[in-house]
Amino acid sequence: MREQGSAVAWVESPLQLLCAVEARYAGVAGPEMRVVTRAKLPALKVTRRELAALDLPPGLRIETAEGGRMPRPGRGTAWVLGDAFSGRMQLTSLTAAPARMVLVDDGLATIRLLELLTSRPGTALLRARARSTPSRRVLGTAAAIRLRAAARAGRLTVFTALPVPADLAAAVRGLGAELVTHDFAWLRSQPAVRHPRPAENTVVLGTSLVRNGLIHRDRYLSWLFALKGPLAYFPHRREDPGDLAAVRDHPGVTVYDGGVPVEMTLRDLRPGQRVLSLPSTAVTSLRVLLSARGVPVETVDVPDDWWTPSASISLRSHLQMFAHERASP
Repeated sequence: MREQGSAVAWVESPLQLLCAVEARYAGVAGPEMRVVTRAKLPALKVTRRELAALDLPPGLRIETAEGGRMPRPGRGTAWVLGDAFSGRMQLTSLTAAPARMVLVDDGLATIRLLELLTSRPGTALLRARARSTPSRRVLGTAAAIRLRAAARAGRLTVFTALPVPADLAAAVRGLGAELVTHDFAWLRSQPAVRHPRPAENTVVLGTSLVRNGLIHRDRYLSWLFALKGPLAYFPHRREDPGDLAAVRDHPGVTVYDGGVPVEMTLRDLRPGQRVLSLPSTAVTSLRVLLSARGVPVETVDVPDDWWTPSASISLRSHLQMFAHERASP
């Protein structure tokens, strides 16, 4: 059934776009797939340009949404999605009738989605920290019912590179969904010459935790500036411009403005280099890509006094699943 019919994918972030390409390469989305990217997002535009220079899987084409419209899957079509919490996606799911649905990674939100899907019936699909209005709860509940029904009918595939805990994986499969893990096989097959490796031995990944109000800015910057240089700094796409200006002005730190997923820009690091990061999904994917090259990817534990009151205990616990191979702050 996987290789029957065509597929249409709707993506709203660089990681979703990359994982949609991997899904086509792995054969979980049919022999032909049209990937439609959300318009007016610079990071998606840059990532599309990078992908166009590589050897894309056959039967794949990537385009930008006309007028910002999300494509509607037709009958007999596989629907590939990264953000199942999107209001537009949830609304469309109420009347669409795709042959199959394929969920690809959207960062940490993917794990929350699986937890909600495997919770008690009636649990709504709502983002963490999102304001829960009556209309959003109704829509999120209806979308959850549709996804669970697709799972029971054997029409739901979850395609992920994340470390899904064993008990959660068993619960997902217990719904009837297919859980497929991948290791970025397509990306690993591609040359990395478009992105010469940084000269610095220590590479630091930027974080969105400051911009999202989850950790204190001064704690984070004090830690970063205390690291022994020289440092290569790869910003998160949602970092505050003012914070980045401070990082650029600090001696011994070179900021690399790529705009594309670090999985694409850092996959050619050499032994002797290392990657430091606060907990993030990029930690998992970079370990997959770099372990064979002998490059450690280390997660920095977030000290208690870094967290703001907005960071719930459950969110901190979620982040810890990416905290193996820890480094001291």
